[in-house]
Amino acid sequence: AAIMAAAADSGFDPAYRAELLKPPSFPDVAQGIINGVDPDAIHSAMERLRKCFSNTQGAVLDEIRASAEIDAPYSPDAEQAGLRALKNAALSLLASDGADAALDKAQAQFDGADNMTDRLAALGVLVQRGGERGGAALKRFYDDFQRYPLVIDKWFMLQATVPDTATLDAVRALMESPAFSMRNPNRVRALIGSFAAANPVAFNRLDGESYSFVAERVLELNALNPQVAARLLGAFRSWKTLEPVRREKARAALEKIAASDGLSRDVNDIVTRSLA
Repeated sequence: AAIMAAAADSGFDPAYRAELLKPPSFPDVAQGIINGVDPDAIHSAMERLRKCFSNTQGAVLDEIRASAEIDAPYSPDAEQAGLRALKNAALSLLASDGADAALDKAQAQFDGADNMTDRLAALGVLVQRGGERGGAALKRFYDDFQRYPLVIDKWFMLQATVPDTATLDAVRALMESPAFSMRNPNRVRALIGSFAAANPVAFNRLDGESYSFVAERVLELNALNPQVAARLLGAFRSWKTLEPVRREKARAALEKIAASDGLSRDVNDIVTRSLA
């Protein structure tokens, strides 16, 4: 109630109010736990928190979202940027329970957006919460912007960061897309890098499959682009803080890389320090 009272107070800066509506990040929560981190437990707890706000404060969230609508031509200035941030933070929290009414608002924003910030925010909600709506929106977005490489990088990134264990299969499928190439560093970072570094639920699958997948990509990139390969290894940096099952599977993936022949200096340096 205290958070919502402040977030609804128009006397505060919109960008500040937007920050109030963002739950703690996964790294912040994990850092507080320090050891024995269980990514699934953190995600489950954060989802309950989001749904609590959505279910008990939905009307206020919708009022905040509506009040931040901009009835003026697009401008990148701080005032409009703050209002967009507030609107999208409220929409994201409002849609946490996947209710049709909230998803309808996300769909309307996606359909009518006059800027990429609002369009991507709505697309993210539809992809994570909207089921079939998300798939249709992804197809439309790709069709509309396939000529713009930086925008399609965002398209890959959104799909790679869906917090679901099935996202690994989606990433593998996206690697077969004509728009993806392991020789394109930006695409590798957008798809595989985002999956490994920004999707703690999917990357830290209990079966260790995602660790093995990323380790294979590191070895593949070792010959193509050692710098990108080394950066990708950064996703393992906190493996020692994980609970025992995941910790051992992550260690095995790192040891597989370390035991491989022909490692570049960059990759060898990162993997050696990671295992130390």
